[in-house]
Amino acid sequence: MSLIRLEPRGQASQAMVYATPLLAVLLTLLSGFVLFLLLGFDPMKALHAFFVDPVSSKRGIGELIVKATPLTLCAIGLAIGFRANVWNIGAEGQLTMGAIVGGGLALAFYGEGGWWLLPLMVIGGAAGGMAWAAIPAYLRLRFNASEILTSLMLTYVALLMLNYLVHGPYRDPDGFAFPESRLFEADAVMPILWAGTRVHLGAALALFAVAAGWVLIARTFIGFQIKVIGLTPAAAGYAGFDQKRVVWLVLLLSGGLAGVAGMGEVAGPIGQITPNVSPGYGFTAIIVAFLGRLHPVGILLAALLMALSFIGGEAAQIAMGLPKAITGVFQGMLLFFLLASDVLIRYRVRFGARRAVA
Repeated sequence: MSLIRLEPRGQASQAMVYATPLLAVLLTLLSGFVLFLLLGFDPMKALHAFFVDPVSSKRGIGELIVKATPLTLCAIGLAIGFRANVWNIGAEGQLTMGAIVGGGLALAFYGEGGWWLLPLMVIGGAAGGMAWAAIPAYLRLRFNASEILTSLMLTYVALLMLNYLVHGPYRDPDGFAFPESRLFEADAVMPILWAGTRVHLGAALALFAVAAGWVLIARTFIGFQIKVIGLTPAAAGYAGFDQKRVVWLVLLLSGGLAGVAGMGEVAGPIGQITPNVSPGYGFTAIIVAFLGRLHPVGILLAALLMALSFIGGEAAQIAMGLPKAITGVFQGMLLFFLLASDVLIRYRVRFGARRAVA
């Protein structure tokens, strides 16, 4: 007889829907404590260096917001798609294409810019991401190809394209053959919103995306269609909802937001196009979307937490000599514990042997 067992709930627990992300964070911290101990580091000192020191100054808080901006933009779009059972895993590639197209406009109009250039770059970044997301949308609807595979594989095509461009057409002619573009002029750079930090206009766009995403899902008919198609596709068909249109909508929307995130990176903290536009924001945004329970406000909070893992990993490397891979380890543990904890939504833990029925 098992002393610990899982017992099905009568219905999914709404309390556990919101409690399991907190449980996953707690288990990640406990596992991190053990991990640091096994590696020979003072666990309390290491956790402090990872999670507290990075946000103990104005500059650190600013960096937290800068890192959370692309994560929020990408995750909002992904979450809307996930609600419709459209699994876009290629936000990293769509972000890269947004950087290529948006940044390419900055280079094309170098020396000729004006107030119109930055809005044009935002539109171009969105268009680049949408165009890249349109490929898996077409392949799914035309050939029933899995958007999981096609969007993921297209990510590597986009990265190779970026690598080609910074070694060729985009390379700075005065840059001594380094694989990077020239620095963008002032009209092509995101304005700073918080003096003394690198917080830029992209943060305001991310907040707008959070608000717009909530309105779309909670207050519009198309948002209702998205939820119904995701939960009960058969019922959506009987209701006459156009599932093909929803697939196009959510993939183009998620691609466009990821493209804006990519444009914001090259026009914001980087200020030029380099081979490493993103440290993996598009992939991390998948964790952010699920940690935030596919809710825009939850996604904003989850993005701040995951942004802390990026800057915390960098700070811990410098302060304590921790390995570079520690950031990925924490993100991976968080996803693992989140997925494992989700079982508690439909099951409860029982202790003791099951009573025999007479």
